[in-house]
Formats: sequence, structure tokens, C-alpha cells
Amino acid sequence: MTRPLRSLGFLTIGLFDRDDPRAGHETTLSIIERGERLGFDSAWLRDRHLQYGISSPVAVLAAATQRTSRIRLGTAVIPLGWENPLRLAEDLATVDVLSGGRLEPGFSVGPPRRLDEVATALYPDTADREDFGYERLVRLRRFLAGEQASPFAGTEGIEEYSERVEPHAAGLADRLWYGAGSPGSTTWAAENGFHLLTSSVIQAVESTDFDAEQYAQIRRYRDAHRDGEAARVSQGLVVVPTDSATPEQRRRYEAYADSRRGRVGVPQGPRGMLFAEDLVGTSEQIAERLLSSRAFPEVDEVAFALPFALAPDDYVQILEDIAGRLGPLLGWAPTAP
Repeated sequence: MTRPLRSLGFLTIGLFDRDDPRAGHETTLSIIERGERLGFDSAWLRDRHLQYGISSPVAVLAAATQRTSRIRLGTAVIPLGWENPLRLAEDLATVDVLSGGRLEPGFSVGPPRRLDEVATALYPDTADREDFGYERLVRLRRFLAGEQASPFAGTEGIEEYSERVEPHAAGLADRLWYGAGSPGSTTWAAENGFHLLTSSVIQAVESTDFDAEQYAQIRRYRDAHRDGEAARVSQGLVVVPTDSATPEQRRRYEAYADSRRGRVGVPQGPRGMLFAEDLVGTSEQIAERLLSSRAFPEVDEVAFALPFALAPDDYVQILEDIAGRLGPLLGWAPTAP
């Protein structure tokens, strides 16, 4: 049975030009503002280090809190191998306070990508001793929950100190997501009470059928989670409705999907990762594909990913078609302002 779609979101990488980075960041903020006006429930930012995509989603979302009032703001995902959990907890709590409790951070664990090349810059003295596993995320959640970060609380001279991370953002520790791609990480997220971000990339376990593997992942997660069928799962796929697109936009969207189609159904890399097919077509065509799949009917929250390297006008058209046409076909209705 298909669950009614109660939360419609979108995800962007926030590309920018090396020589004019401000313009790209402003475009991202404008997209988030437009998403709120269109009724989207959430906007999510990816995290890219030493690339031309947003490297500090928490900082960008801080700006977004001052330009929006309702839309939830998420990260999908912050790789914790690049972060100090105590300092990140302070930043996240600050942004959540500024947003009025709208922050929904998502994370992943593991060594930073290309660690051998960045180790001397990131961890010059401790790279070989850093623990990049789950404990890093558990520690972050403890700090967000208000557990002790220092044994000292009180006054020293004219300085007043707290034993916990300040500001304290009540409820934030219960809004944390984990971006899982393997059976082990999926089960760990469920057993430890994190919400599940399932994306367009997951590990092949029993087949090379992405939809079947994602369905199995969602079932594995809910079977292991204390909330069972009520456990929150957000699905992220690249979805490009073309209802109001110009002929030139349609050609570019199809070319983009074609350039990535060769990896669909073919496990990639040593871990055998599967990529979902990008869905390009009319809202009716996309809705039919999603509703007839196995995985989509299992979720009631989505964060459709905007394709990389498109123009701002393309993103506007895609978001307007998702909110105005595709969303209602999936059973979604915008939240009243």
C-alpha cells in the first residue's frame, strides 16, 4: 500500500564559480527561498570539500534561516571525518536556534575522501590515530542532547562557563539523520535511533536491481528500528519533470540523464555501489514510475535531488513542476503558510 506523501523536499549541491563564488551561493539561497514560496516542506544541502560546491552547508543554512520562516533545512550529508564533533555541535545548535527549530542535519561517517592527500592539512599530527567510525556521530549527538562537554561550570573572574554546548537547541538531538548505503550502516542507524536518508546510491547486496535493493534497505531499517513502520525514511532520487520545460531544456535534461545511464544496474567500485536511474519526463510519467516501484511506496518523505551543473532558470522550472504538478500526483499537498 502506498503511503501518502506528507513531506516534499529538494536537495542541491550549490555549485559556484571559482572566480565568483558569491553568485553561486546567492543562487542557492534564492532557490531555498523560492522552494518555501512554492510550499516545499524541506530544503537540503550537500557537502563538498575542496570542490566547487558548498563546503559549509551549516553556514549557508544559517543565512537561509534569516530568509525563510517555515521550510525545514537539512544537510545530506555532512561527512563527519572532516569535523570536530564539539565544534560542529555548537554550529548546529546555533543554526537551529536561529531557525526556530527547523534544522534537520544528516551525517555520514568514515575517513574523508582522498585522505592520503588531505591528511597533512586536516589532521597533521593525528591522522593515523583518528577514529572515523560511528563513535564520532554518537559523541556529536550527546553534545547536542546537552550532555556534559566539560567538568567545569561556573564563574572564573568575569567569565561564566557552561558544562554543556551552548546554545542548547532543545529537540535537535532527536532530528538527526544518517545517510546509509550498506546493510550494516542501515541496521546501525535503526538500532541507534537515527532517521534514515536513503539516496540514489546504495550497495548491491542480493541483486543489481536498484529499486529492489532500496526496498530491502528500507524494510531492513524499519524492522530494526524501535518505531517500526513509523520510523522516518527520506528517499532521495534525481527527478526532472519536463512539463513546462522548453525544447532546449528537455534536450539538455535528456543528455544529462543519458550521460549517467551507463552506470545504472552495474555495481561500481570495490563496495559494489548501485546508482538509480535519473527520472526525466512529464510529471505523469515520473509519477507512474515512482508509484509502480517497490521502494517509493514505502516512504512518506522525499528529497528530490536537483541535477548538477544546470542553470538557475532550470532549477526554477524543475521546482515549479515538482511542486505544482508532480507532488499532487504523488498525493502531496503544500503546507499552508
